[in-house]
Amino acid sequence: MLTLDLIKQAAERIAGRVHRTPAMTSRAFNEVAGCEVFFKCENLQRAGAFKARGATNKILSLTDDEKKRGVLAVSSGNHAQAVALAAREAGVRAVVCIPNDAPKMKVAGMRTYGADIRVFDRHKDDRDAFGRDIAERENLVHVPAYDDYLIMAGQGTCGLELLEEVSDLDSVMTPCSGGGLFAGVSTAAKAIKHSIKCFAVEPETANDTQQSIAKGERVKVSPPPTIADGLRVQTPGARTFPITQANADAVLTVTDDEILGAMRFMLFRMKIVVEPSGAAAAAAVLARKTPNSVRRVGVVLSGGNVDPEILARALEENR
Repeated sequence: MLTLDLIKQAAERIAGRVHRTPAMTSRAFNEVAGCEVFFKCENLQRAGAFKARGATNKILSLTDDEKKRGVLAVSSGNHAQAVALAAREAGVRAVVCIPNDAPKMKVAGMRTYGADIRVFDRHKDDRDAFGRDIAERENLVHVPAYDDYLIMAGQGTCGLELLEEVSDLDSVMTPCSGGGLFAGVSTAAKAIKHSIKCFAVEPETANDTQQSIAKGERVKVSPPPTIADGLRVQTPGARTFPITQANADAVLTVTDDEILGAMRFMLFRMKIVVEPSGAAAAAAVLARKTPNSVRRVGVVLSGGNVDPEILARALEENR
């Protein structure tokens, strides 16, 4: 199961292979948000996103026989890039299955890392079945995007670092899709500081986690229309969801315009580039959607792989 010990083991395993990303602050952001915000900058991580942590931990944990077989990942982009990079460095073959509308920048990254790319239609194909068929046919080891304890433990190292760097936080927030990042970060945070509040954030048009929490069971939604391509998973993971149920003090939602506004603010005022999915938690704070009790919050900027077309939308001041 996912524990602080498993997260600490992951931290030792991936040390030197991923970046220990900085935690930064912005006086201008704090003034608008009405609280002190500490950003964990996973947009500066290897392969441009927090996914490098989990993928590296998982692939380094494989047996020699599994490494010889090669690995397969199904992803909208960042997980595929991370698996491709970690596999290349471990000398392992990587096949990645991506939707036909995956961001061009992320696809270019996969190619750079030497991945064998297979494409599916998210509106017609069952992504899990698509990947499963290829894995079975080619005898590949599946590296899940989120629903795996070693993946979650790797993502949890982000929270471990954040709490080491800023020890007196009263809350933490992460974007949430399949739930691997939130599960890892919240598990680390609550184990270190039991009183800390943990908030998951997703687009309001992709609120499968919020609906699932309200219903008490996993809910599946239609392919969500949102600019945040990394947050378009249709249902929480079977393994991540119970952890989210236990750890989430609330699930917050943001609009695409709020995400674009946060991206624009961070680019112009903080001089950092964050992709839409990576900006979701920051958008919730900037829009003051957190409880008034939140005074010192750690916010994970989960990725920075943004296509030029999306960045151009964020730059439109009148949106």
